[in-house]
Amino acid sequence: MPSLRDIRRRIRSVKNTGQITKAMEMVAASRMRRAQQRVLASRPYAQALRELITELSAATGGEVVHPLLQQRETIRRAAVIVMTSDRGLAGALNINVIRRASEALLQVAPQTEVVTVGRKGLGFFVRRGLRPLGSFTDLGDRLAYDAAIPIARVVTDAFLAGQVDAVYLVYPKFVSTLTQRPQLDQLLPVTSPEAGPGASSRRRLDYIYEPSPEAILNQLVPRYVEVQVFQALLETVASEQSARMIAMRNATKNAMELVDTLTLSANRVRQASITGEVLEIAAAADAMAASR
Repeated sequence: MPSLRDIRRRIRSVKNTGQITKAMEMVAASRMRRAQQRVLASRPYAQALRELITELSAATGGEVVHPLLQQRETIRRAAVIVMTSDRGLAGALNINVIRRASEALLQVAPQTEVVTVGRKGLGFFVRRGLRPLGSFTDLGDRLAYDAAIPIARVVTDAFLAGQVDAVYLVYPKFVSTLTQRPQLDQLLPVTSPEAGPGASSRRRLDYIYEPSPEAILNQLVPRYVEVQVFQALLETVASEQSARMIAMRNATKNAMELVDTLTLSANRVRQASITGEVLEIAAAADAMAASR
């Protein structure tokens, strides 16, 4: 049985750990609120851009006017963008994303490339001998739109050069503070979102396009890819901060429960020590009385 001094030392250690996790929970909560506001504010813009791509595709008569819209007959090689966090202490968030990405790598094409965003995903695939097509780390939680441009450029250049026939996104989609769902989306070739989930059911309007639907579509398709990557980055940041806040809250709760358990053990050890001392005194008194 550990001594009373050892138990008290462990109680102090656990209390200090609980204070650290409580502080980390408060920091994550502050960052989470900001990240949630950004991801919720950006979703209508991304949805409006999807609808505009649909309108322009219909206005061109369904003709392929941009290479990023070109559907390949056979998907022989694909790239998967895997978005994870740079830091841990976020519960099972990164594990779930990496597991979903690993499944996608086996399903989407016979040969696959990986593009990693975040140190956790990069470390996982490097340890397994995969050399990423591109890797991006230390993006921070105050993301600017420029952060999505190099990521989108890596995969669009590979797609246009014929190195890959399709590109997919795997990221943690922010559902709520308690729920972050690993999401797999096709990024390239750009498909009409009309038939996809979340598509607008409103009647298609008859716009007048200047200079032409084809010219506007040629300008918007690359921007559409960048917006989808940026939206996934925002979803990842919001999911990371939410998962970290919950993980730190649970860690703080577990620390306080462990302190209670250790305190009870300390009281038992102290009580046993006092009882032993009383018995020794009583035995000594009985021995002295018997010797008289």
